[in-house]
Amino acid sequence: MSRAGIQWFPGHMNKARNEIKEIMPQMDVIIEVLDARIPYSSENPMVTALRGDKPVIKIMNKADLADPKLTQAWKDYFEQQSGVKAIDFGNDKAGEVHRINELCKKLVPHKVGADKQIKAMIMGIPNVGKSTLINTLAGRIVAKTGNEPAVTKAQQRIKLDDGIMLYDTPGMLWPKVENENSGYRLGATGAIRDTAIDYEEVASYTAEYLLHAYPELLKSRYKIDELPESDWEFVEMAGKKRGCIRGGNQIDTYKMSEILINELRDGIIGRITMETPAMREEEEQMVAQLRAAAEAKKAAKEEEKKQRRARARKNRR
Repeated sequence: MSRAGIQWFPGHMNKARNEIKEIMPQMDVIIEVLDARIPYSSENPMVTALRGDKPVIKIMNKADLADPKLTQAWKDYFEQQSGVKAIDFGNDKAGEVHRINELCKKLVPHKVGADKQIKAMIMGIPNVGKSTLINTLAGRIVAKTGNEPAVTKAQQRIKLDDGIMLYDTPGMLWPKVENENSGYRLGATGAIRDTAIDYEEVASYTAEYLLHAYPELLKSRYKIDELPESDWEFVEMAGKKRGCIRGGNQIDTYKMSEILINELRDGIIGRITMETPAMREEEEQMVAQLRAAAEAKKAAKEEEKKQRRARARKNRR
């Protein structure tokens, strides 16, 4: 099955980026909230570009839905980077939220004191659970939450314990996802509005990955003893098992695609992580090659235009 790109229209996000860029120099530490199921794809490259050398805490949120072995692998991977600390967090660890405050103080010890204040900016892509985490940190409802992306629309400041002022920012996506695989993972986990994705395309990608990485979970959840080789055969087989039948006794693959994606998002299939550190390295190389090819193509077009203009000038003489 062919796959088309996923598109979204960020709207308020460009304004948010400019506002973040303006106040970033005042910040002491950056808290980046990631989805533990897609730690690479939920990293916003603009965060790296904007934060400079400021220390960062990468919070792998929704870790209760992710594969614990891969969560640890990602934590180890991130902490190899300079100035980065990584922790996992989820509904099962709400009582451990104080770890975030403690890390802030450890990263900027010179800002700890009775008359000092740590300024921490919290950032994350839409629907990564940032607002819920903020409410847990604050111990009260200060941020609007929801299962739809882009709930937070404007910056706000929240005073926390331990002399920490938290600067909340709208969830930001970047203008263009160069890695097609990341686009599908963002769609599968709900970071992109459902109106901007094709359920069948995203389900096709998801099924292909799960057949390879978590076959036993698929067998158990969808009561299939022997899995097919292809993603679309699985969608059809699971659809038949679930009674997703439409007129003419045809399998309703759209309905089954919705079921697969929603059960992935809710953790019903099992604890799943859709990417590994090794996949990141491979895909970063792929993206670099695609970018270089695009730049070479653009340069060739510019050179061709330049030569045409030169020939036109010569002919006019």
